[in-house]
Amino acid sequence: MTGLSLSRILAVLTKEFRQLSRDRLTAGMIFGIPLIQLLLFGYAINTDPKHLPTAVLAQDQGEYPRSIIASMQNSGYFDIERSANTPRELNRMIERGEVLFAVTIPGDFSRRLVRGEKPQILVETDASDPTATGGGVSALAALPQYALRHDLTGPLASRGASAEPFEVVVQRRYNPESITSYNIVPGLLAIVLSLTLVMMTALAMTRESERGTMETLLATPLRPLEVMVGKLTPYVLVGLTQATIIITVAHFLFGVPLSGGWAALVLGIFLFIIGSLALGFLISTVARNQLQAMQMAFFYFLPSILLSGFLFPFKGMPQWAQWIGSVIPVTHMLRVVRGAMLKGVGVDAALPSIGALALFMAVVSTLAVRAYRTTLD
Repeated sequence: MTGLSLSRILAVLTKEFRQLSRDRLTAGMIFGIPLIQLLLFGYAINTDPKHLPTAVLAQDQGEYPRSIIASMQNSGYFDIERSANTPRELNRMIERGEVLFAVTIPGDFSRRLVRGEKPQILVETDASDPTATGGGVSALAALPQYALRHDLTGPLASRGASAEPFEVVVQRRYNPESITSYNIVPGLLAIVLSLTLVMMTALAMTRESERGTMETLLATPLRPLEVMVGKLTPYVLVGLTQATIIITVAHFLFGVPLSGGWAALVLGIFLFIIGSLALGFLISTVARNQLQAMQMAFFYFLPSILLSGFLFPFKGMPQWAQWIGSVIPVTHMLRVVRGAMLKGVGVDAALPSIGALALFMAVVSTLAVRAYRTTLD
């Protein structure tokens, strides 16, 4: 056996580069996925979110409540976006997930403060995602010490000198003990369904093309929609079975509460399953082999896990990342599942997320049918 030949190595090297350049999809994934990971982890992930949406029910319109609200705003953790006129309106905002903090200032706050009593303000937090609200709750602890330091002067200077002229009562709703599994385990329903259904459908259809059985299917008088319904229906049953198992284990093994909202939960699961299967079908019409199908599915999973609010607080991401996350169906499925299981919200409260899932299902199904017709041509 002779020694190594540089020319032969260069020949093999040239052949590999040419082969890689011809497979543009794989080449794009090789360079695109690391770049996307770098950008997402560098710019979009934030475990200490600020500017969290907050609503206020100010039954006392005096200067002291205004100073407290201004101090909360200046802390950077709270964006006072909404004001409520009644406790019921405030409750509806936090129940629907429109705000993460709901502040109630009682009507006798200023009077009790001047009397030297220690009035309270109530801050309710949506603790279904304890990571998202943890920083804001910590900031509230120091609020009584500095919020009124410029207002309590003259005869009230002694009140300003006291450590805490008023008290902030924090009530963590839906997850009072901030148990992490209450947030993660329901979210796994969306992640597991997405991972398995998209991947299974994409690989199943691509496998038929590789084995040549697709040609037989194309030779039949079946219409694209009929093929799609026939291929996807068994996986709908698979998805429903998976969802049932996950919810059962989440409740009985991890103690995740089932607060109600069954109609919203079932409707959301059904729409999400159909949409995920249609996406897998669409991927299979583009991919030329199972490797490409797997790469494209992974390309979808990456933002689904990082930008949906599953691992990192959705409100902590920059605006551009939230726009991208709002397009991803996993984001809306997480809101439906967590809202139904932890909050017990119904279809009306979950309607924005359910509507987004229905829109995703309709758009992706239409694209999949049209792409399959193109394949027939």
